[in-house]
Amino acid sequence: MSETSAGLHRPQEFESVLSGSETSVANFEPERRTALQHAQQFLHSSPAAVPLIVLVASLVIFGAIIGGRFFSAFSMTLILQQVAIVGIVGAAQTLVILTAGIDLSVGAIMVLSSVVMGQFTFRYGLPPALSVLCGFAVGALCGYINGVLVSVMKLPPFIVTLGTWQIFLATNFLYSANETIRSQEIGAQAPLLQFFGETFKIGNAVFTYGVIAMVLLVALLWYVLNHTAWGRHLHAIGDDPEAAKLSGVRVRPMLVTVYVLSGLICALAGWCLIGRIGSVSPTAGQFANIESITAVVIGGISLFGGRGSILGMLFGALIVGVFSLGLRLIGTDPQWTYLLIGALIILAVAIDQWIRKVAA
Repeated sequence: MSETSAGLHRPQEFESVLSGSETSVANFEPERRTALQHAQQFLHSSPAAVPLIVLVASLVIFGAIIGGRFFSAFSMTLILQQVAIVGIVGAAQTLVILTAGIDLSVGAIMVLSSVVMGQFTFRYGLPPALSVLCGFAVGALCGYINGVLVSVMKLPPFIVTLGTWQIFLATNFLYSANETIRSQEIGAQAPLLQFFGETFKIGNAVFTYGVIAMVLLVALLWYVLNHTAWGRHLHAIGDDPEAAKLSGVRVRPMLVTVYVLSGLICALAGWCLIGRIGSVSPTAGQFANIESITAVVIGGISLFGGRGSILGMLFGALIVGVFSLGLRLIGTDPQWTYLLIGALIILAVAIDQWIRKVAA
């Protein structure tokens, strides 16, 4: 009888205990977010959104100031032509920065590869197609050196690529003897080297094959980074290399592959550079490393690795092109371009730090 009564009274006791605490403890209602927090979350999940907004806003502002000629097909395609080299080198830089590294040698690799293409053709008499392949081999070798020093020797990417930048640049000058191969010679004997500088028209728009190469490269890398296991592994290394290693990612070979691919892309940029300037010059592209980092940072790719979109890099390069052309058409001092781009870099880093708080 006592057991029955105890069994009858247990639910009442249980209810009395719960009744006093369920309102204060068992509350699973989600915390409400402000509009600013929603915006922060959106920008964290869509890293290319900020540079796209800035790009559209800059187009609208310069269009309102300059007028219809700014939006002409010729002006728009001129911007693409101007940023083609930066966009290709920026793609190489993007791959490295997504692993939480940085490559200061991309410009030197680009120029050295272009010099090899020219010198192998005119000094050694190799067929232009074979000289181009040799230039790509040199780019891959330079990337391999960077990758081994970073992944196997465990040296800081900034220090490694600062050193190899000087080495590759010196090699470029020593090997070429500061000799420039003129446009007329290339056009007469090796027009293949100038292929990416050739133009074609669609209406009033004038495109170069270098622009097409940039667009196709960015589209291919976007697919690889977002829809393949290799791309997921690259992002995982940038987020946390130790966690990536524990999850089965082969971090060292992956990093070497990234730097080799970066070197190959820089060699492509070197080939496009010959087409852009028409000649093979050891002094061309001196600021390509800084310009590529500028495009990456303005494009919303985090310097801490693991977060960003290669489309954002392309938008960042286009922003620089829009500012350069817009300010030139207005007739302002060119130094204003550097001033505004510098301000955009600082603003982009500040926005990145703010967005990263979502994941913290």
